[in-house]
Amino acid sequence: MSHDRDWHGFGSDNHAGIHPEIIEAIAAANGGHVSAYGDDPYTLRFEALVRELFGGEARGFPVFNGTGANVVSLHALLPRWGGVIAAETAHINVDEAAAPERIAQTKLITVPTPDGKLTPALVEKHVVDVGDVHRIQPAVVSITQSTELGTLYTPDEIEAIADTAHGLGLKLHVDGSRISNAAASLGLPLRSFTTDAGADVLSLGGTKNGLLAAEAVVVLNPEVTGVEYLRKMDLQLASKLRFVSAQLVALYGTDLYLRSAGHANAMALKLRGLLEAIPGVIVTQPTQANGVFVVFGGLARSTVAALAEKHHFYEWDPARGEHRLMCAFDTTDADVEAFAADVKAAYAAA
Repeated sequence: MSHDRDWHGFGSDNHAGIHPEIIEAIAAANGGHVSAYGDDPYTLRFEALVRELFGGEARGFPVFNGTGANVVSLHALLPRWGGVIAAETAHINVDEAAAPERIAQTKLITVPTPDGKLTPALVEKHVVDVGDVHRIQPAVVSITQSTELGTLYTPDEIEAIADTAHGLGLKLHVDGSRISNAAASLGLPLRSFTTDAGADVLSLGGTKNGLLAAEAVVVLNPEVTGVEYLRKMDLQLASKLRFVSAQLVALYGTDLYLRSAGHANAMALKLRGLLEAIPGVIVTQPTQANGVFVVFGGLARSTVAALAEKHHFYEWDPARGEHRLMCAFDTTDADVEAFAADVKAAYAAA
């Protein structure tokens, strides 16, 4: 069985393959016998790299996937009676099949937001009934950078949330599945909107930026302990960890994370510009990372379905007819231009 190696869609950056430089890194880590479970030169290099990128007290723990990174992170931050405040659109709420609730044994306290972003006021509003034995006790705030709606937090915004959370006795978790896109868009080092902004634990993404089953939990606050045990308990410790670590080193130990994410961001901006020029297309969110959210106003559902069949994208909010278009490290100018041309032709036919 095979597939069309030249076809690219807009369904998800997860649909893209492995970056060629990552395949080379995996191959370079192969051969011979190397100690398992992290006692290898690639994992040691990753641990050193984490300290270089996030500060001398930061600790990195490679895991298999983003759900695992989030579950282990939250598990490490939560007391058994603690809940997590998160945006209603957060991945941990919408797309992880209750893994945080079942594995980390928490309750998600979800907050409606227009742009996927929490604010200090929204956090404060949901820290209620503290000490009431009948209520879940808020213990963690979780934000996503960049958000599920393609928006970004500035370092100042994250610092304000961290200050609010810490002042209320809560910890701050950052879901960074697309943190490379945020770094490329902001033009800032990773630690400027994580460690320096007061985050306690980071889920460091990789899969959406060209890796194969490689993410990490990065502990920024040295007071957070036990991740080495929880990673095993939560089924996220690879025996042949060198292959996970080698990918993370190849991505974050070079400028590859910025090159790949920056390209995806640029393709999203180009796509937005071409679509905005078509009367009837409504862009519903700022395009600050690699996602474009649109409503194809005036097009029949069958026409939009035909476009989605050809170019593979998803309906995000059926109630408003909003669709999500994602660009990846391998999205090309030709991909974007062909899609925009088909949308324009659809409107002309309508």
